[in-house]
Amino acid sequence: MTRDDGKVASGATGRIASSEKGGAARMAGPVSRRLVLLLMGGAALAACSPTIRQGGGDTLLPAPTGPAVSGDVLGTGSVRVALLLPKTAPGNGASLAMAMQNAAQLGLNDFSGNDLTLLVKDTRGTAEGAADAARQAIAEGAELILGPVFAAEVGGAGPVARAASVPVIAFSSDPSVAAAGVYILGFLVDGQVRRVVAEAARSGRKSIAAIMSQSAFGNLAEAALRQEAGRSGMRVVAVQRFPAGGEAQAASAIAAVASQIDCLLVPEGAGVAPAIARSLKTAGVDLGRIKLLGTGVWNDPAVYTDPSLVGGWFPSPEISGFSAFASHYRSAYGGEPPLTASLAYDAVVLAAGLARTAGSQRFQLSVITNPEGFLSSVNGLFRFNAFGTNDRGLAVYEVTGSTPSLVSAAPRAFTGA
Repeated sequence: MTRDDGKVASGATGRIASSEKGGAARMAGPVSRRLVLLLMGGAALAACSPTIRQGGGDTLLPAPTGPAVSGDVLGTGSVRVALLLPKTAPGNGASLAMAMQNAAQLGLNDFSGNDLTLLVKDTRGTAEGAADAARQAIAEGAELILGPVFAAEVGGAGPVARAASVPVIAFSSDPSVAAAGVYILGFLVDGQVRRVVAEAARSGRKSIAAIMSQSAFGNLAEAALRQEAGRSGMRVVAVQRFPAGGEAQAASAIAAVASQIDCLLVPEGAGVAPAIARSLKTAGVDLGRIKLLGTGVWNDPAVYTDPSLVGGWFPSPEISGFSAFASHYRSAYGGEPPLTASLAYDAVVLAAGLARTAGSQRFQLSVITNPEGFLSSVNGLFRFNAFGTNDRGLAVYEVTGSTPSLVSAAPRAFTGA
């Protein structure tokens, strides 16, 4: 799972909220139930989604009418949806954009008979570029924007889209850029922390400490820890925050209170968590007695095989879903897709499903935020909240030194929805 470091907030007014009234609210429940099938992807879609045929063979949908379009275009359906990607961004932005565009194409291919045209726009990896891309897409008739990827880009595109009453489903994992009408599909650390801490409490653990970075990511993780510990009746003994390079000192401080805890949250990824675990063992902490808890950034082969983290738990969508997607991607394009690419696949299949099942109300906010949520074959259960964040149904896995072991399966429905 990726971390998103941008901090540009969206402050535009939400004229799009007016679309929540009337019939859309009444039909939101049935739409969601149908989309449980439509979001299954791959072979399941082939089974449940008829293909338009003419003269005995499959045919593409007619080219859409409307304003002229520029740039890359995927699909030929009548419903125009924008895909905002950092195609010319520095660093790894261009390669990430290509992987996400490939994943979007897979989503179109797998949703047989979809009625979408994707207008692919370059954000240049900046807020200004994303705002320009959003304006261009809206001028070309986009009814929905998928992307952009980075938080700063979402901060640029979001106000433009909201002013035009066009909803956004972005790939960021930074909740600071979420808003009504600007929904983030990325994997949020607060939900991950709540899931793994709740599982630790259900297993009988009563007291917890944490070691986490002095970062926005750490701030969100700490807030979620304290919230879930309070809800679950766990005592938070200590939280040690460290600057870059200060992991050993934080581990030493936790070692001093180790006798008072039975689990320890270390939300950092493969480059940091093993070093913390080794420092704890050097300080005499018994990690056989104290359960290590991670976050989704532990869903990484470098963690799976690290002996210092064996026995630790981490939350994730069920791994088999992404494994199947990655195999599908390799067959089509070669190479390994980043986890973020699966978000583009899910977003395209979601848009195609909404276009098929909800008619003219397809991208109303009340449909997008249906509390029953949606079920993806890749990343499992998810839903969008009214103010732009998301909830996910996550599994919990244990690090074994090889393939992770399933501790608790992901839910297939939201409780009380």
